[in-house]
Amino acid sequence: MKNIKSWLTIGIFIITIAVSAQDNQSIKANNVQLSYAKTTSIVFPYAVKSVDRGSQDILVQKAKGVENILLLKAGKQNFTQTNLTVVTSDGKLYSFVLNFDELCPTLNLTLELGPNLDRDVLFSAEHKNQREIQQYSQLALSKKKKVSGLGASKFSLKLRVNGIFIHQDVMYFRVLIGNNSRINYDVDQLRFFIRDQKKSKRTASQELEILPLSATSNISKISDNSELTLVFAIPKFTIPEKKLFTLQLIEKNGGRHLELNIKNSDLTRLEILSNL
Repeated sequence: MKNIKSWLTIGIFIITIAVSAQDNQSIKANNVQLSYAKTTSIVFPYAVKSVDRGSQDILVQKAKGVENILLLKAGKQNFTQTNLTVVTSDGKLYSFVLNFDELCPTLNLTLELGPNLDRDVLFSAEHKNQREIQQYSQLALSKKKKVSGLGASKFSLKLRVNGIFIHQDVMYFRVLIGNNSRINYDVDQLRFFIRDQKKSKRTASQELEILPLSATSNISKISDNSELTLVFAIPKFTIPEKKLFTLQLIEKNGGRHLELNIKNSDLTRLEILSNL
């Protein structure tokens, strides 16, 4: 009897160790090397629902037209080691440790789906309604009503939101980018995220990236002494207390960056788009 109890105890101990090892393996962070000049692609088995980066030196966006591919790039050379946390639609949390490596970056990382699954790309649900979203984007672009006071200017550049619209579960932001300088502005990224209103020295700044569903045009360059107006379709959201909705315009291979902050009270000025 004592021998049976002893063997049972040993068996339970072995199972506990095995389960613990599996858990540690499941939460083990992936090491990813990022470059300033090259883009890293991470393919997830399910749609990406939430992205939290540990540093503003990392540029992250979802690949256009798909829900399970993230594109990463270093926004600053030789950035300090940081992390990236991603939550997918199946409720799984992924952690990545990010390091700078200009010579040998990680170009592609595909996370395992598990046995008997072979799906490579997940097209977004919004992809089916892309035509409708584009139609409402054009409607928002043509609207004459404008909001004022939502802008930022620096380096002879301006970034303004002159219209906020909504139809069902999609919000449309009409954005004007102007370049009054004599130097062309090469656009690296225009990012949207919700972040803390005030940064505390004792706590890390939290940011939640919001990935646009579509844009009325692709922007790669704003020529000197010119401006461009376009509309970004974004999933409906609200701004929590003590948070800001931020638009960040980043210059490629330059330092003329602009940020525009929007408060929750500013969203009350949005216009409802009637059915087409």
